[in-house]
Amino acid sequence: MSGDLIIPDAAQGVVLFAHGSGSGRLSPRNRYVAEVLNRAGLGTLLFDLLTSEEEADRANVFDIGLLADRLLRRTGWVREQTDLPIGYFGASTGAAAALWAAAEPDNAVAAIVSRGGRPDLAGKRLAAVRAPTLLIVGGRDPIVIKLNEDAQRRLRAETKITVVPGATHLFEEPGALEAVAEHAGDWFATHFAGPGAPLR
Repeated sequence: MSGDLIIPDAAQGVVLFAHGSGSGRLSPRNRYVAEVLNRAGLGTLLFDLLTSEEEADRANVFDIGLLADRLLRRTGWVREQTDLPIGYFGASTGAAAALWAAAEPDNAVAAIVSRGGRPDLAGKRLAAVRAPTLLIVGGRDPIVIKLNEDAQRRLRAETKITVVPGATHLFEEPGALEAVAEHAGDWFATHFAGPGAPLR
């Protein structure tokens, strides 16, 4: 499956993007966030979790175990390319896949950011996540705020919820996506440079 890997000079780490249902590596929202992270000195990998044929079956779009397995495979590939710390940026159902993958015992992930995510779909695996996790939600997305608050109580790692005022689920409002990118960049930069880095 296709992917776009960018690692700036002197990068602090590499962020793998796990997109949500009905989205992919060409998502303008994820590509915008990736560009901001690149300018901040962070590497990024944008890739498709499913083939176009697989996406036609809606069951695959919500198969969190399948999506997490694809993410784990790409994580292994990135680790063959670099020793830099690895982080996950997940949106919608992709956030659940990122948390599911991060819960694997032998998968050391330095940090996770969820944008409008469904961390609740990671189920019992939430308690096994060790990576510091930032949950970004829109202030006008009350159902997802509640789901993220419930997930936060089940996460045992360092966890923070950041609410972007006035934003809805897709963060399409003026300045909303910019806020997401800023919060994500700060979270990754802080934890890529934190105790024990680099993580492999």
